[in-house]
Amino acid sequence: MRRASPAGRPAAGGRPPRPRDAQPEQLGFEGMPERLFVCTPSRLGAYADCPRRYRYSYVDRPAPPKGPPWAHNSLGASVHTALKNWYALPADRRRPEVLPTLLKGTWVREGYRDDEQERDAYRRALGWLEAYVGGLDPADEPVGVERVVAVKTGVLAFNGRADRIDSRPGPSGPELVIVDYKTGRAGLDGDDARGSQALALYAYAAERVFRRPCRRVELHHLPSGTVAAHEHSVDSLARQVTRAEETARDIMAAERSVTDGADPDDAFPTAPGPRCAWCDYRRSCPAGAAAPGKEPWAAVERFTAPAADED
Repeated sequence: MRRASPAGRPAAGGRPPRPRDAQPEQLGFEGMPERLFVCTPSRLGAYADCPRRYRYSYVDRPAPPKGPPWAHNSLGASVHTALKNWYALPADRRRPEVLPTLLKGTWVREGYRDDEQERDAYRRALGWLEAYVGGLDPADEPVGVERVVAVKTGVLAFNGRADRIDSRPGPSGPELVIVDYKTGRAGLDGDDARGSQALALYAYAAERVFRRPCRRVELHHLPSGTVAAHEHSVDSLARQVTRAEETARDIMAAERSVTDGADPDDAFPTAPGPRCAWCDYRRSCPAGAAAPGKEPWAAVERFTAPAADED
């Protein structure tokens, strides 16, 4: 029988014992690929809009406190969920008369100025939904509703939740279409659809998840009943993916610099501008705090005050 070695001494041919609190070493290997950057459209968008907002949202822990909830976010979430639940119904129950029940069941009350403004927003949202579903075929079954699609590139591990993914006839067979609902800014056009990185990444990922072409992206603006669309090419989708990868590299470089001791304010600078008025972290950011803020209900004021034009 082999005898145990005295404490602190290696057995014959063995290694010295490791202290109990020692951590195993991580071995580095030349040429190992860099870790992928896990991201969503909102994560990439936060950094593109303002690196400081990205830091407050995803880097600092604990994160700075946010301001009060926004009424326009509550309104948008309510409408999106009502449409999701519309498609969850059997086709023979997808009728306009069910919409009040669906909207009431999903209604988010936060951020409104008062009950009167909230009631008016509800009535208008219901009108949008009734007009919108009036143009839908209840028998149509989308490929996905609030569907998560994911894809990996050499830099990104991307995942995102598309509002709706339709299947429509194409020149060589069925093709997928990304549909994104909008309840905010009016006047959306083809340039908005073309320039949307989020829609392009959804299309890129959906094509790989479902193994069907996905080049068309659409913004469905419910308040105006308009659709802004764009037909991507393989090259234009690739350019949007490259842009996203460049943003991811910038984020990872900034995070590494903070880990190495850089000043977080330098690594994640502010991008002062009109968005500061709407930023959740305005009160925690010196640049944001210097800008006039918006009331939580300001973006829905145009529903009750025709002269208002804020998003």
